[in-house]
Amino acid sequence: MSGSRSAGSEREIVHLLRAVVVELGLHSARFARENGMHPTDVRALIALMDAARAGEETTAGSLGSALGLNSAGTTALVDRLERAGHVRRERGERDRRKVTVVVDERAIALGEAHFGPLIARTTELLTSYDERQLDAIQGFLEGVREAAASDR
Repeated sequence: MSGSRSAGSEREIVHLLRAVVVELGLHSARFARENGMHPTDVRALIALMDAARAGEETTAGSLGSALGLNSAGTTALVDRLERAGHVRRERGERDRRKVTVVVDERAIALGEAHFGPLIARTTELLTSYDERQLDAIQGFLEGVREAAASDR
């Protein structure tokens, strides 16, 4: 620990991270409420977009596992998102026997309209950090994500 920090500064950072998580949750809940969605719908869309960004195809089963839902709950979720026009079921590109769940472009645009300003402000904030600091921030956040995921 650096000599310039108080003994409780690590704990204060954890509390600040918790406060950030709460604010982001409230932001996400507003999006869900304004668009007639359940908070799980928003988490599903985020999971699907993250998978697509990573080049991964997502089946309903893998989506349910990622969200901690059983088969019936996952089917109801995907059906609800499909009826609302947020997702569509498609045959897999690599395996045509597999049915994947894909986020519709309209849902992406809806999300960008709501979350875009926050993303832009956050990105702008990050430009004030040098490469070493950005690496530290990224490493810290990846570590926190892994710690949280290990509790599943």
